[in-house]
Amino acid sequence: MLLRLCIPVLIPGVSDITMTGALTAMAFMLASSPALSQAPQSAENPSGQQAFNNACRTCHMVKEGDNRLGPNLHGIVGRKAGALPDYGFSSAMKEAGFVWDEEKLDRFMANPDEVVPGNSMKPYGGVSSGDERKKIIGFLAQSR
Repeated sequence: MLLRLCIPVLIPGVSDITMTGALTAMAFMLASSPALSQAPQSAENPSGQQAFNNACRTCHMVKEGDNRLGPNLHGIVGRKAGALPDYGFSSAMKEAGFVWDEEKLDRFMANPDEVVPGNSMKPYGGVSSGDERKKIIGFLAQSR
């Protein structure tokens, strides 16, 4: 909803000038500003960013060093499972014995307990849509 405001401004030597056009333009610029969007979109993969936000961002971030309830996922592709410094992984994840690749991430996001039994991702049950997993993995692969 765009409010139309008419504010009279007195400028010496000029009669009543309304700021309707200027305020309308300013309101439009603010409303369409990326700073006001709820989740920043990745220029390379906006649908992947959105899928990540919907399925993962409650617990995970992709900013390096920004561990939350879950570890940050910056550079996850190519990282040894359970090996991120400064994060307390479950013993199951520490002992998983693999390096994350796109195939392993896809399987884990579909069913975490099947890939790493005893992980600490409860109550997360996985992402059922293969298309959504593919978008998320593409987004995560960019964060190297």
